[in-house]
Amino acid sequence: MYLIVRTAGRYAQELENALNASGMDLLSWRALMIVTEASPSSVSEIAERSVTRLSTMTRVVQRLEKKKLVTLAKRRSDARVTEVHLTARGKRCVADERATAGKIYRRATRNLSVADITTLKRLTRQLFANLSEAGGR
Repeated sequence: MYLIVRTAGRYAQELENALNASGMDLLSWRALMIVTEASPSSVSEIAERSVTRLSTMTRVVQRLEKKKLVTLAKRRSDARVTEVHLTARGKRCVADERATAGKIYRRATRNLSVADITTLKRLTRQLFANLSEAGGR
């Protein structure tokens, strides 16, 4: 697991440096990507999917709202839940930053075959699922 943590840390560091150049931070990027995949998403859903504390993600989402990248609304079926919606400006930001992230991803995977990448994804999903099981078995 040491190598996985080390690799993820280096990838995050490289991505953070590239995102900072355009005024974006890593947690904001993760939140925007999650909302892009599943919009709307609640703040707690974003926190869970990004493996981030709810209080931290709440602050991140509030910053994104101030930048007009997302809007917040109460869920119709449960007013206690705050939903996050991507704005048109947020969609443009995601498109721009995806190009930045794509360069880093391509650099990271440049000597890997499609089969290698598929295997890597399958194995890391399984590791994550194993660690996410209730009771820590």
